Amino acid sequence: MRYVRLGQTDLQVSAIAFGTWAFGGDWGTADLEEGQDAIEYALSLGINLFDTAQGYGFGVAEELLGRALRERADREDVIIATKGGLRMDGDRVVRDASRDWLRKGVESSLRHLDTDYIDIYQVHWPDPLVPIEETAEAMRTLYDQGKIRAIGVSNFSVEQMERFRSVAPLHVLQPPYNLFERAIEAQILPYCRANHIAMLGYGALCRGLLSGRMRADTTFEGDDLRRLDPKFQPPRYAQYLKAVEQLDQLARDFFHRRVIHLAVRWMLDQGISVALWGGRHPDQLQAALGVTGWSLGAATRARIDRILSETITDPVGPEFMAPLQRSSALTTTELNK
Repeated sequence: MRYVRLGQTDLQVSAIAFGTWAFGGDWGTADLEEGQDAIEYALSLGINLFDTAQGYGFGVAEELLGRALRERADREDVIIATKGGLRMDGDRVVRDASRDWLRKGVESSLRHLDTDYIDIYQVHWPDPLVPIEETAEAMRTLYDQGKIRAIGVSNFSVEQMERFRSVAPLHVLQPPYNLFERAIEAQILPYCRANHIAMLGYGALCRGLLSGRMRADTTFEGDDLRRLDPKFQPPRYAQYLKAVEQLDQLARDFFHRRVIHLAVRWMLDQGISVALWGGRHPDQLQAALGVTGWSLGAATRARIDRILSETITDPVGPEFMAPLQRSSALTTTELNK
């Protein structure tokens, strides 16, 4: 496993991180025992960065991760990243990056993770009803108190990061990024590189599309998030599968690897600090062994771009995943209910 310094922090992290989104319920019911086995296998691969969120089942994923790490690793040997700024409003998940809710979120995450501090705490989504300066000030207070070791945001624009940085340090951005979702390349990616903001790229395998395991007849049951993803619906689904087939052939011919390795290697070569790799059971992590120790040249990257432009005529981003915005800000009294 390769390790990198995380931006301007003193944290040394694995270039592949274990993501726990799948344990929160958005991908269907997860087997908690298998999940703990997957975390144990990630540790055996040398992965030391584990990413979760308050919003992944509102305690479910954090508790599973905390329990697994407590039983299998020394706290000082692992880096825990979590996110706050979402809450339930009835049966809906909504954004809330207010000072009070972030403070409550940190305390909740500390309890669920069973830890005294969080290595990287991130605002999950910008909240239009709360000034970014208030959000940044709240994060800075948590940082100064020692409850968090690094400050991060997720899904923020350059303008939003600029406003945030006028009030508090910003160490980490977690954006969506993969071969099929590349919107950050225009502004966000160069901005973070120029300002030494580490990037934890999520969606490396694009909800499994780039795993190479999807077929035309693959179905998604129950509350699986992919039932709502336009990429998994006709006519787009066939286009993405064709792209995957050609990318897989390229990986085989030139690198003796598969599309799953190519996708994550490409992401890291583009300047992403750490690629988040999710998995509900150990065998979904085995391919991580094939990502490090090689790189893609300019000619290969150009060939990849040609494949994408020739196969995907109607690309779509990850916008469907954005949580709802509240219609109005809640008062402190309402928050305490």
